[in-house]
Amino acid sequence: MIRKVAAVVVPGVAPFELGVAYEVFGIDRTDTGGPAFDFTLCAPEPGPVMTKGGFPVVVEHGLEALEDADLVVAVAYGIDEDDEDVLTPAYLDGLRRAHERGAWLFAICSGAFALARAGLLDGRRCTTHWMYTERLAREVPTADVDPDALYVADGRVLTSAGTAAGIDAALYLVRSEVGADAARAVARRMVVPPQREGGQAQFVVDPLPREGESLAALLAWMREHLADEQAVPWLARRAALSERTFARRFRQETGTTPGAWLARQRVARAQELLESTEAPVDEIARLCGFGSAPVLRHHFARQLGTSPVAYRRRFAAPLAS
Repeated sequence: MIRKVAAVVVPGVAPFELGVAYEVFGIDRTDTGGPAFDFTLCAPEPGPVMTKGGFPVVVEHGLEALEDADLVVAVAYGIDEDDEDVLTPAYLDGLRRAHERGAWLFAICSGAFALARAGLLDGRRCTTHWMYTERLAREVPTADVDPDALYVADGRVLTSAGTAAGIDAALYLVRSEVGADAARAVARRMVVPPQREGGQAQFVVDPLPREGESLAALLAWMREHLADEQAVPWLARRAALSERTFARRFRQETGTTPGAWLARQRVARAQELLESTEAPVDEIARLCGFGSAPVLRHHFARQLGTSPVAYRRRFAAPLAS
């Protein structure tokens, strides 16, 4: 479990992405049911560190903070500048040592290039801001760079796309390590969705739907009726669209297919029920629309890398007597 978090800032650090690390991991949320982490800001050279916005951040701690951190956050920085003196050998060494002892590594946006220079993205799936994915692929030819993903977890290495995608990835970490209730508590305080759907493509290529064309009402209905069969032809009719137009519109608004979107929503609902009830796994599978425990286990393993039983054992809240 993540307890101690160290976020590394370098000259040209992006203020928003630094704020993401602090908002999710640096604030004690226990008063509203969220987690509390031991959060430390550190830098290769402690003292004033100039941000990309032209104002300094004063950092008290050096890279020794990485030595016992459960999570190391490589915060985004201005990679358009000459960064040979920014990603120092000591910083890259610290990332490698943290990885070797099993710590989580989390790169927000261009922070992925720090992991790349440390040799930690070789042979891994990863992502970064859509403006930089081609450059990252050139720098790490053995990496599988996903230009569409909001975030990618490969082992204990997590990379995210630009800016707000850092929030999505950070909440994924909280959800994976502390539980869905904790992630929802943090999301509520930040006034953001606990699990955003889709990928970067929705921000890069597709135009926004015209007024009156949004599928928001249908998506809300789908969430409320996860136990029901939701075949694409029926959903298209409910949206008053042809199947082809519905599929295109759905991907435009969510970044994925109806089937993939439903599977994610159903797994999220299963997480809630596993945490908050004693219902048998078979019953939870039925309530979430998976039909049977084996199907639920399949999707649970595919999305979360664990089983429903193991998840419940780790995250179930004690029931009131």
